[in-house]
Amino acid sequence: MSGRLLGLLIGCQVILVVSQLFLKHAMNLYTQTPKPWPRVIFFGGLFIAAMTLWFLLWLGFLQVMPLSKVLPWEGLSPVLLVLGAALFLHEKVSSAAWLGIVFISVGVVLVSLS
Repeated sequence: MSGRLLGLLIGCQVILVVSQLFLKHAMNLYTQTPKPWPRVIFFGGLFIAAMTLWFLLWLGFLQVMPLSKVLPWEGLSPVLLVLGAALFLHEKVSSAAWLGIVFISVGVVLVSLS
């Protein structure tokens, strides 16, 4: 796999995670009273736009690469999502979750090297 494809694949997963963070933020705003509708709609729209971009990129990868090489990178999504939730949403992450992240990361590397 070329460096450019690898970078795009990782970028694709980052877009997926960012879209989930937009959705979570929109849902957090939705629970407020009174509801800040312009902000809910804005972050909901960002979620839809990011998911659309991810979907189109993912289709492109599936056209040019074997599924066995692309799919293991989906394993990065939970890792990046937990990191994003901890950094940007200030969610608490347990030691067991961090250990799981390490195992997932090692697994992604091992599968992608085979």
